[in-house]
Amino acid sequence: MSATVRNSKSPLIRTALPGPKAKKVLAEDKIYVSPSYTRAYPLVAKRGRGAIVEDVDGNRFLDFSAGIAVVSTGHCHPKVVRAIQKQASELIHMSGTDFYYPGLSELARKLSEITPGKGTKRVYFGNSGTEAIEAAMKLARIYTGRDKFIAFFNCFHGRTMGSLSLTASRAVQRRGFSPLIPGVTHIPYADCYRCAYNLKPQDCGMYCARIIEERLFRTTVPADEVAAIFVEPIQGEGGYIVPPREFLLELRRICDEYGILLVADEVQSGMGRTGKMWACDHFGLVPDIICIGKGIASGLPLSATVSRAEIMNWPPGAHASTFGGNPVAIAASLETISLLEGKYTAQAARTGDYLMKRLREWPQRHRLVGDIRGKGLMVGIELVKDRQTKQFAIDERNELIQLCFEKGLLILGCGTSTIRLMPPLVIGREEADIALGIIEECLTRIEKEGAATVPQLPTES
Repeated sequence: MSATVRNSKSPLIRTALPGPKAKKVLAEDKIYVSPSYTRAYPLVAKRGRGAIVEDVDGNRFLDFSAGIAVVSTGHCHPKVVRAIQKQASELIHMSGTDFYYPGLSELARKLSEITPGKGTKRVYFGNSGTEAIEAAMKLARIYTGRDKFIAFFNCFHGRTMGSLSLTASRAVQRRGFSPLIPGVTHIPYADCYRCAYNLKPQDCGMYCARIIEERLFRTTVPADEVAAIFVEPIQGEGGYIVPPREFLLELRRICDEYGILLVADEVQSGMGRTGKMWACDHFGLVPDIICIGKGIASGLPLSATVSRAEIMNWPPGAHASTFGGNPVAIAASLETISLLEGKYTAQAARTGDYLMKRLREWPQRHRLVGDIRGKGLMVGIELVKDRQTKQFAIDERNELIQLCFEKGLLILGCGTSTIRLMPPLVIGREEADIALGIIEECLTRIEKEGAATVPQLPTES
């Protein structure tokens, strides 16, 4: 790690982007790597520390994507690196599917203790968020003896065949892969900025949740055939939508009333990102199953599906994973949780409050800013062409992402025309000020000049 990366919190662009070394990587990548990957801009990363990433040409970037909300404790946190190195020198793999090792049960106990709800819970370990969702789907079916699921439009739960059947984020993610898993019904999420039913929060009575009971159960989806409702407590890929508390609690009531399991997808919103360990904690929501991934191990592949002990009672061989709960990933996760509990979850809350305080003024100062929303360091800025019609500002959002990259700030989009701020939880006010300064400078330029026509940028979960 170079001294400049260790000591500076500011971006520094030394070459045209992409630089000469980056261009060589891009050329080789085009030949050999799957074109299904989504790349918003040509960053070729070489090293990182904290919230700074350096590319192969020595350009320095402030990372407000955190490896897509993964490096919760920042890039290469020294304590996480030491935990990984120590474990790698002792035992890299044995497979918890067939053998035992102390870290597996230790992390399972810790997750049982810190996830919402009282009592003992059990944990299934996988390698990614989509695997956590797949496990939850199978678990819900075997426990309830039912086969149907309810999910929400604009949700993202993964791209493997089961999770993809729940995902309703972008047509390209589903196109060409039918038939998917049958028995999934989608309904609108509680997006109060763009209510699908043209109702107002103060008098809608949470119709977006009640429609399940009042319409679906009476017409097309028998309640006694529904195994689970899958919901993101804060919708991620769909636009960083924060629902009213009452929406989630109404889902909880419906599930309790009809013997349905409520599954919370905390893959993006969990692990301290929202200023609490779980987004559910902001709403007083206790799900039956919680799916965890991304930030759980600060960059190593690990996921977890956690449920009450009586729910996770499937027999040996019903579900397993060769690499899920890998010893090295578990060591990283235990250290990550220690750091989050000791400092970084609270820091995410403080820095997130500071970000939101600054951003709340933007709709009055910037004609393209329609809505500001978020919790902690999970913040969305939705761009619109007109605040009355709320017409999506897609080209403007895409150009904003590109301009920020050129100035050394890494951000990504979500929803149709939203940018998301999801930096490592280690950042403070200084990094927040730098990032907002770059975004505002680029946004002002677009507002003055008008957005150039640029291709639709892909987004990642």
